[in-house]
Amino acid sequence: MNSLAFSVGTVNPRKFSTPKTRSLIKDFDSTKTSNISFSSQSKNSTSPPATQQNVNPTILGRREALGFGFCFGLLEALLRPEASAAAANAAPCELTATPSGLAFCDKVVGTGPEATKGQLIKAHYVGKLENGKVFDSSYNRGKPLTFRVGVGEVIKGWDQGILGGDGVPPMLPGGKRTLKLPPELAYGVRGAGCKGGSCVIPPDSVLLFDVEFVGKE
Repeated sequence: MNSLAFSVGTVNPRKFSTPKTRSLIKDFDSTKTSNISFSSQSKNSTSPPATQQNVNPTILGRREALGFGFCFGLLEALLRPEASAAAANAAPCELTATPSGLAFCDKVVGTGPEATKGQLIKAHYVGKLENGKVFDSSYNRGKPLTFRVGVGEVIKGWDQGILGGDGVPPMLPGGKRTLKLPPELAYGVRGAGCKGGSCVIPPDSVLLFDVEFVGKE
């Protein structure tokens, strides 16, 4: 069984305990969360030698203008596909509410047979609080969560959100889905990752998960 997936995989809201942690969904381990940092580098630009002589300023100006124009055009062409992909990934996903209180939105519908209750499956995920703060991500660990779906190894919202039922269609391998879970389908009044009066997931939290059903184990 994997770790934190909640760590999504092993935290049972009703049986959550802080001393031993496995995976969110199973036992939440806040020490395994990771932060993303960005670094930037600057490049020193060079200028023509001060001793250069007999250079026509008009010709130099035209050459510089053409050079800058070419560079900017090339840069724009290279970045345009990435910008388009980023815009597509950032496209809003309209959630569909169900009677249980769970809401979902399929970003990618997978293919192949759906998972069955008790089957060992693998899933990637990013878990966020309702304010958008990420509290756990299997992608940061480089390994999907492995668990038996539908038998209480993960929080209720995960079992329902993947297996389907009560107005939720089952996920298929390769599918990507956003889940919005009310507290009663997540960690309820206890929260998760609590220590010294502070909780990684506060009590009565509504949680958002971006889930990718990788496939069956």
